Amino acid sequence: MTNPSVLLVDDDESLRRVVQFNLDEDGYRTDAVATGAEALERLREHEYDLVVTDVQMPGVDGFAVLDAARRLQPGAPVVLITAFASVGAAVEAMKRGAYDYVTKPFNRDELKLVAARALRSSALEGENRRLRGELEERYRPEAAFLGESPAAKAVLERVRAIAPTESTVLVTGESGTGKELIARALHFGSPRRASAMITVNCGAIPRELLESELFGHVRGSFTGAVRDKVGKFEQASGGTLFLDEIGDLPRELQVKLLRVLQEREIERVGEGKPRRVDVRLIAATHRDLEAMIESGEFREDLYYRVNVIPIDLPPLRERAGDIPLLVRHFLRRAAPTEPLDVSAEAMDALQRARWRGNVRELMNVCERLAMLRRGARVELVDLPASVLEASPAAAAVVNIPPEGISLDELVRTAIATALERCGGNQSRAARLLRVPRHILLYRMEKYGIPARSKE
Repeated sequence: MTNPSVLLVDDDESLRRVVQFNLDEDGYRTDAVATGAEALERLREHEYDLVVTDVQMPGVDGFAVLDAARRLQPGAPVVLITAFASVGAAVEAMKRGAYDYVTKPFNRDELKLVAARALRSSALEGENRRLRGELEERYRPEAAFLGESPAAKAVLERVRAIAPTESTVLVTGESGTGKELIARALHFGSPRRASAMITVNCGAIPRELLESELFGHVRGSFTGAVRDKVGKFEQASGGTLFLDEIGDLPRELQVKLLRVLQEREIERVGEGKPRRVDVRLIAATHRDLEAMIESGEFREDLYYRVNVIPIDLPPLRERAGDIPLLVRHFLRRAAPTEPLDVSAEAMDALQRARWRGNVRELMNVCERLAMLRRGARVELVDLPASVLEASPAAAAVVNIPPEGISLDELVRTAIATALERCGGNQSRAARLLRVPRHILLYRMEKYGIPARSKE
């Protein structure tokens, strides 16, 4: 922090002058006052990075200055100056929010060190608040699940309604629909937002390690357990545990998870005593749990424990009307300084594509378009083959008439149509027709199709 501002409060004039001189010499901008009443006035009128105040002062004492600073400028740490006999009072003041204290007599280096630590701690707390605010903004329901379609609005309404509760939630939907984003929106919209959200992908951890990962273990409980390990349930205590792909949870662990949800207790592997945990559970899966119950792969009693409130995320193909909004959002995120426009034909193709990978696939396509951009506008020919092949609007450039057409005429018409659609750009037309450019030039010469523009 460059030239931090300090409010110095001390009724001892000689000490106040010495401290002010030392602080100013160290690069601080010091505002020194002799009474607590003056300090309260300055706190109302100016912002400070640090407050240094004597405890024992007539009238308005250091405790009153501390309380006012915490109320008016909660981001400014307070350092107390106290006589040795008043250390107990200073410790009490720290319980009320003071950062630290120095005892008289103190030297310049001692106060300098405490002031530097206080400012460093304040800066870290401010950065932590900023980052947490960014996370909360990023995972607002409206930001986590973009869309204006009826299906998207229904999801958002449900998330807003249940986020402030303690209810267990089961999020279902195809891969790539945004299940983890919904889980994070639920967490950051809850009273547990200040605590951690711990994520476990049940399908990504070997089954022999999953129990230890969830519940922890004690040293010596199995080969390789050289130290105690805290499991994810304990790490998430006070916050949220997100069990992604719960349908992949082995059946033997489903019993133990059921007990945790019923008793709010876990047992580490190799340890006989239970440990209390305070966790909100959010689960997610792309699998059909009801079908798994029928086949004996998933316990019915566990299903009803995790499926207290269901949220089913629609696939992207069922909310194609949201695709323009999503495309613009992803393109802005991939190229924030160079905005990309999208032609009507390209957007139509994007809306008609099948999107088996859902929103995740669309996001990747938009990032690719931004990185491989050839201009300020995305044209139909710029779209990857996977989108073009899946889009009826982009699949064909000519139609075969009912009376039929010769193959040569069909090829000639296809080339002419592709060139027209691409504004005469031969390279783009070649990509649209999925042939090398030299083959296109050969066919143009063969069928007498003139070049319409130079590239």
